[in-house]
Amino acid sequence: MSEIYSEIIGVGSYLPEKVLSNEDLSRMVDTSDEWIYTRTGIKERRIAADNETTSDLCVKAISEALKNANITPEEVDLLVIGTITPDLIFPATSCIVQKKLGLKNAVAFDIQAACSGFVYGLTVVDAMIKSGKYKTAVVVGAETLSRITDWQDRTTCVLFGDGAGAAVVRATDKKTGILSYSIKSDGNYVDVLKSTGGPSATKTSGTIYMEGKEVFKLAVLRMPEISKEVLANAGYTTADVDCFIPHQANVRIIDAALKNLDIPEEKVVKSIEKHGNISSACIPLALSIAVKNGQVKKGDKVLLTAMGAGFTWGAIFLEY
Repeated sequence: MSEIYSEIIGVGSYLPEKVLSNEDLSRMVDTSDEWIYTRTGIKERRIAADNETTSDLCVKAISEALKNANITPEEVDLLVIGTITPDLIFPATSCIVQKKLGLKNAVAFDIQAACSGFVYGLTVVDAMIKSGKYKTAVVVGAETLSRITDWQDRTTCVLFGDGAGAAVVRATDKKTGILSYSIKSDGNYVDVLKSTGGPSATKTSGTIYMEGKEVFKLAVLRMPEISKEVLANAGYTTADVDCFIPHQANVRIIDAALKNLDIPEEKVVKSIEKHGNISSACIPLALSIAVKNGQVKKGDKVLLTAMGAGFTWGAIFLEY
């Protein structure tokens, strides 16, 4: 029996129509376009409409991914959604999406790993496909962070936005697709980046709280470290990377990671300027953008890496 691999055969994304620019924010809190852009690399972010939920964003990103992969909803046997802003506490947002899209043959569940959600989801799907029990999966990162943002806190409200990205992953007997991955967590940092509320602890939804300097220090250390690990495990080096897609949290974090990994600027995807930090949606959204504009082509070696609250972090090296 030949070995099973899992490859991405289609990607899709969706950004809400409403644009919230830095100039708009400067009329809401004490900030400016220059202050935000020089510190984060963000110019604007998208905000979901009042009647748009995370599942709605998922549906649009998945629909595009299925179309690009030439896959019907009935062929999907596994759906995994990474999100920290579910429609409801329960049922899982993935089950809501399953109903909306008619994914009647899929097993559906959510993953909560904050900004690492898509990377975690992709590793879980890879393992489940390699078990031989599943053939066609959809992995999604989607958020409506505007619903849990404190719009009076200028240190956090300038960072976050809404959106979704999706990937269709299929079993193959060719040595391609996901070549190596690693995911990690450290609960000692739970108070560095968190929600201030929850149904059990506070009986409120809460908003985003972040100790920016500590998050920055951890991200610039852990993301390059785990990236080198997955490359080494696959028998490659950073020189073999055709495209580097890091979590789009802050352009200074991305630049620090590039320097640490010695990857040229032209090989990195920086989409943060147009959508800000969308937590688990950042990497699949950036991947979708890179595929659409030709920055990622069939056969390219792609390195994904993310870090998020928990703290969670991970990296995946794949052949697209």
